[in-house]
Amino acid sequence: MKATLSISGKTKVFGCIADPIDHVRAPSVFNPLFEKYGVDAVMVPLHVSSKNLETVVEGLRAMPNFGGMAVTLPHKLPIMKFCDEIGKQGNLVGAVNFAAFDNNRKLIGDNCDGTGFVNGMLAAGYPVFDKRVLMIGAGGAARAIAFSLADSGVSSLTITNRTSTKADELANSVQAAYPSVAVNAASADPHGFDIIINTTSLGLMPDDDLPLRPDLLEPNQLVAEIIMNPEDTPILKAAKAKGCKIHYGRPMFDHQVSIIAGLFGYDFKM
Repeated sequence: MKATLSISGKTKVFGCIADPIDHVRAPSVFNPLFEKYGVDAVMVPLHVSSKNLETVVEGLRAMPNFGGMAVTLPHKLPIMKFCDEIGKQGNLVGAVNFAAFDNNRKLIGDNCDGTGFVNGMLAAGYPVFDKRVLMIGAGGAARAIAFSLADSGVSSLTITNRTSTKADELANSVQAAYPSVAVNAASADPHGFDIIINTTSLGLMPDDDLPLRPDLLEPNQLVAEIIMNPEDTPILKAAKAKGCKIHYGRPMFDHQVSIIAGLFGYDFKM
């Protein structure tokens, strides 16, 4: 079998921390990119339990050839207290999904879930500035996307969720951070919106309920997903049948990778 990486004493090491670890995708994405761009670096999965998080972070800080890490569950919030600096989106969202050590071994964390989504939309030719947006869901990814949409200048953002109190809480948080944007919580009625975004897990399984009534969609609307697999989720199929424009989930991940690579010190064009 042909080796895809040549590792030496000069190789920069990055990690992806999680618990459990089997599901993480970051190493399988970053290592081919390191090879493609001729970067002498490797990313490895690091199985870290919550009780050992501080010990692991401080150990990695003491390793000059360790550059940083992708961060996933359950560490996105707890790792914040071990970061020396946290970017704007990380502070707003209240969680980070990547962190890197600078030349002084300060750990700098941020959250690129929302920025990755917005950048993916822009790259596909779908601006969000001055658009009326309905976002379905109020979980972790939704929280990040909501703040990034407001930061990008949407004219209004309506949040709907099965647990209405979560939608209310998120709407209030975004409104407080961006008072010039009209933010509210309401039902999943897409009438009058320019962009509808499904941030829920509905669509991962073929027999899932739809996140909204597709007969209420209008042909001039854009319907966006964050689910990558399947690519054509039921709501995207229904939106296409109504004549709507659609935006797939994969670009969000690709542009997250680009942002994380930038913090690691590399310019990867996705």
